[in-house]
Amino acid sequence: MQQRGVTLWFTGLSGAGKTTISHAVAEKLQADGAKFEILDGDIVRENLTKGLGFSKEDRDTNIRRIGFVAHLLTRNGVIVLVSAISPYRHIREEVKATIGDFIEVFVNAPLAVCEERDVKGLYKKARAGEIKSFTGIDDPYEAPSNPELECRTDLETLDESVGKVFAKLAELGYLTVDS
Repeated sequence: MQQRGVTLWFTGLSGAGKTTISHAVAEKLQADGAKFEILDGDIVRENLTKGLGFSKEDRDTNIRRIGFVAHLLTRNGVIVLVSAISPYRHIREEVKATIGDFIEVFVNAPLAVCEERDVKGLYKKARAGEIKSFTGIDDPYEAPSNPELECRTDLETLDESVGKVFAKLAELGYLTVDS
């Protein structure tokens, strides 16, 4: 398999399935011998952006930092899987323009479905007022206006979503199979 560097940016509400899809894509990339890296929003916040809060300014800084690392990896031929809520459209567009080789994947599930899947109880805490500025509750999520790919995790299986990601990578020439 041959590959070109690209950032797959999985965006969507908490609980939509960003991490689940990105990890399933990573498993297949690993099995195929591809070079890849996962930048998961929760893990990045624990390490690279520790100390940032959830104000709009801090969220934008967080996404810019993730984007910077993704750009470095992408330009060195790595397939980067970013899984981050990244709620604001303008900052995703800014990062996309910086990286260039960028596929925005809108991981879409209705808020009610995301709340049902909420294993950490974050939506419940946000609804109770225990968490302020929670995306989708009292802080907006700006859905992509024209994503390269949309995965409707309430309507399709994980395998279908992963298949769509790989089809897009092949369509855009980021992955090719040696004959």
